[in-house]
Amino acid sequence: MNIRNAENKDAPQILSLLSQVLEVHAALRPDLFVSGTTKYTQQELYAIFRDTQRRTFVAVDDSDNVLGYAFCEIRDHTHANNRVPHTELYVDDLCVDSTARGKNVGTALFRHVQQTARALGCYTVTLSVWTGNDGAKAFYDKMDMQPRFTMLEWIVT
Repeated sequence: MNIRNAENKDAPQILSLLSQVLEVHAALRPDLFVSGTTKYTQQELYAIFRDTQRRTFVAVDDSDNVLGYAFCEIRDHTHANNRVPHTELYVDDLCVDSTARGKNVGTALFRHVQQTARALGCYTVTLSVWTGNDGAKAFYDKMDMQPRFTMLEWIVT
């Protein structure tokens, strides 16, 4: 397995993985997520791959098949009035193909994200996990992630 930057040729396989993630979220929150869709379109993926404030990594096998991805965004808090100046690497999305789970693909991707954050001089790596996504929560617990805050909601009916 190799971790590398995503390329346009990876978009179809990434879209398939984005569909897997969407279906997990749609099962948890059908009031917010539309089954049968994806978070990004192919054209949006191409733009993300070119964006200098983002990093998109793919884990690939020896045949260059995408086993998983990590979408990251560099967030600059160096000019905020109310915060200590810092940057963070926000993990917008991380997915391992259902056929590759349990084979340390997610761990390799996350360790690569951590190394990237160090290389960029980031203070933290951050991400969000939807309530009810117990598998993701357990994975990030194993990666030594700690809660930063809790977001609450009240649904207006």
